[in-house]
Amino acid sequence: MFVLIERYINNLTIHDLNNLAITKDIYLSPEELEFSYEFIKKNWQSILSNHGIFDINKYKSHYSEENFTKIKKLIKEYSIKYRNYL
Repeated sequence: MFVLIERYINNLTIHDLNNLAITKDIYLSPEELEFSYEFIKKNWQSILSNHGIFDINKYKSHYSEENFTKIKKLIKEYSIKYRNYL
């Protein structure tokens, strides 16, 4: 599974991320989108390897209150949905 995720992340574009966010009713500002994209590209391996201890609250200042709440909810949803595959 890790190899599939790696391939997906390697091919992920900023536009793909924005489109995913929009489908989840998250409308990121250009700064939020850039931060999210760079963060995912640089940190995805450690996040997945330590998914039980990853603390999104450390990055709250990078998002509007509304977007942060939605992102937090999405992370929780995906963590529950995919935890057996990690």
